[in-house]
Amino acid sequence: MTNASGMMLVVDDDMLNRTLLAASLEDQGYSVETAEDGQVALALLREGPFDVVLLDLLMPEMDGYQVLEQMKADPYLRHIPVIIISALDELDSVVRCIEMGATDYLPKPFDPVLLRARINASLASKRLRDLELEYLEQVGHVIAAAGEVEAATFEPHSLNSVASRSDALGQLARVFQRMAQEVRAREERLKQQVQELRIVIDEARQAKKVAEITESDYYQQLRSQAAQLRSIIDEGS
Repeated sequence: MTNASGMMLVVDDDMLNRTLLAASLEDQGYSVETAEDGQVALALLREGPFDVVLLDLLMPEMDGYQVLEQMKADPYLRHIPVIIISALDELDSVVRCIEMGATDYLPKPFDPVLLRARINASLASKRLRDLELEYLEQVGHVIAAAGEVEAATFEPHSLNSVASRSDALGQLARVFQRMAQEVRAREERLKQQVQELRIVIDEARQAKKVAEITESDYYQQLRSQAAQLRSIIDEGS
């Protein structure tokens, strides 16, 4: 058994064909599920992740063309590689499948070595696409964080998953986190300084009011009268 990995979905209405293909794939180290028709295949695809679909064309009720069409119309399924494995070896059929979005085409009976090479190529393409989608998703996180900073709702830990990357995007996220933290710290310092300034202003206002009162003629008269009262009290005692 090889070190191959990946989840395969074999779709064929012929039980013998399904069994033979599934056994060949399992011998090569792949995980395999099977579907006897197009409806079952689409249901399985929507339930769990698959890396490659190996699809027969000639099936009753829903043929391989219809399955391929529905997959490519579904945003969740359209990026899964589809390898057509069919007894139809007409050029028109091959061209039609490729134009509809199939990754590759192999005639029956399939060559196991060639099939493995085609699957490996499909897996490499899918993994590259998955990395691209993950990258774009994390770029979206950074863009969203920029909006949050503008709205004063940004939390630096929200970029932790992006900042853990070792590439340029991760470096950008780390710089962004640091800058956002510095902006927040600067805002906190400014708020503290404003608060302290308000206290100083309030104290100055209070002192000014006191000075205005104590320097008034009315206050000076009161002080004089109080002094006279104390003098009379002292003389009487």
